[in-house]
Amino acid sequence: MQSSRATEVVTGAFVLFGFAALFFLVTQITNKELGIGSNDGYTLVANFENVGSLKVGAPVSMSGVTVGRVESISYDQDLYKAVVRIRINSKFNRIPNDSDASIMTAGLLGGQYIGVTAGGADQFFKDGGQFVIVQDALVLENLINKLAAGFAGNKTDSTGD
Repeated sequence: MQSSRATEVVTGAFVLFGFAALFFLVTQITNKELGIGSNDGYTLVANFENVGSLKVGAPVSMSGVTVGRVESISYDQDLYKAVVRIRINSKFNRIPNDSDASIMTAGLLGGQYIGVTAGGADQFFKDGGQFVIVQDALVLENLINKLAAGFAGNKTDSTGD
């Protein structure tokens, strides 16, 4: 009887450890913090043709440093584009207003995030500012289709006629 009790305890501990590991992996893959934080800071807007699998709460980074989060994603029926609202932390108040925003992927299995590349302007973004230069998400299926179309277009007739 003592042996079966020990087996049950070890099995239960193993299951709890498995759930803890799964929780850790999910938080790492989605690259999303548990607490998004306060609402201090300012909002910027970027219009994209394709946001891929970008999610609300995804990080916004400059030079690998998280400077903000995606606040909302909506669709503009007049522009036919996705409108992404970004909340930038107030301590990062010197982002040049000619900077560009790109949707990037963190590794092979990682979530998508917005990478901001600083411009060279002397003026800085203010609340409600808008990115003029954007780069859409890279969709793997589109690349494969273009590659396949390229191979189909470059095939030569092998009959020799």
